[in-house]
Amino acid sequence: MSHKLSTTVLAALALAASFTALSANAADLPGKHPAYLHALTDLRAARWNLEHRPGDAAVSAQEDVAIVETDRAIHEAKTAAMEDGKNIEDHPHEDAKIERAGRLHHALEFLEKAKNDVAREEDNPETRDLRNRIVQHTDLAIEATRHAIRDVEQGR
Repeated sequence: MSHKLSTTVLAALALAASFTALSANAADLPGKHPAYLHALTDLRAARWNLEHRPGDAAVSAQEDVAIVETDRAIHEAKTAAMEDGKNIEDHPHEDAKIERAGRLHHALEFLEKAKNDVAREEDNPETRDLRNRIVQHTDLAIEATRHAIRDVEQGR
């Protein structure tokens, strides 16, 4: 009887350990909610492209606006990811496909990809406002980046 009891206890412990491991892995997987970690990666890449200027001079004042809005989106995405139980130290690879040359075009593509990652259905009501703010800041950064691209193309 004691052998049967110890086998049952061991089976219960193994089952509990399996559920714990599954729960830990599930915290890193995106569910129905936005992919905040992927958005963070793309936002960081966009920011780097906006800030990495040859000769360290902005070619348009709109670049600074885009950087500020990208920083705000990054802050909100970090908060949303933490509230969603994600590890913000996890840095997945960028998943934007760069189509055009030039750092401003790269930044724009990363910003658009980040917005697409975030602008999905959010099943956590407490995170919806954060998602909306991330989208708003990202939209403002996209708009400013497009203005910067036009300024460069028109030689302003």
